[in-house]
Amino acid sequence: MRPIDQKIYLASKSPRRRELLRQIGVEFELLLLRENAARGPDVPELVEPGETPLAYVERVTREKAETASATMLSRRLRVRPVLTADTTVTLNGHILNKPANETEALSMLRMLSGSTHQVLTSIALRHLDEFWQATHTSEVTFATLSEETMRAYCALPEPYDKAGGYAIQGRAAQFISHISGSHSGIMGLPLHETAQLLQQAGIRIL
Repeated sequence: MRPIDQKIYLASKSPRRRELLRQIGVEFELLLLRENAARGPDVPELVEPGETPLAYVERVTREKAETASATMLSRRLRVRPVLTADTTVTLNGHILNKPANETEALSMLRMLSGSTHQVLTSIALRHLDEFWQATHTSEVTFATLSEETMRAYCALPEPYDKAGGYAIQGRAAQFISHISGSHSGIMGLPLHETAQLLQQAGIRIL
């Protein structure tokens, strides 16, 4: 294996992933892909026909890693490992992506209310022609929510740009009656798996 830079690129605009990497002492720089430009995002997060939630989240994460690595090279940046991640919320096999508006956010909350759903977060690390990937699944149970509560929550900015239409690190924490899995994974970056992946690639943790 080639010597590996101990500082990585994080190809994610999520402030939560930045905070979580800092929590375990990982040095990183941001390498942001294009989103919402006239030509569309660099990695369209569209579900392919018949694609399972697991296959979807792993494919999107892998495509982000490949695109980010190519972007690093095309911009002639210093060559470093590139870390990407994607989080998907699924209920009964149905993928709940980021709500585009209040109607979609309300619909998602109504589905999640009083039920248990899965949160899948896949992480990928690419360093030139070497590639590592891991995926963690957590289960989250919501209490039964009143229509008034759901409407009040959807009037806030918090549900938007979040898979499943809620943020566990925000006000939606009060809706959750039980978690089985990784709290950090639900936030968007499972720290145990992330640390293992970085160590497998030769990056020192602690």
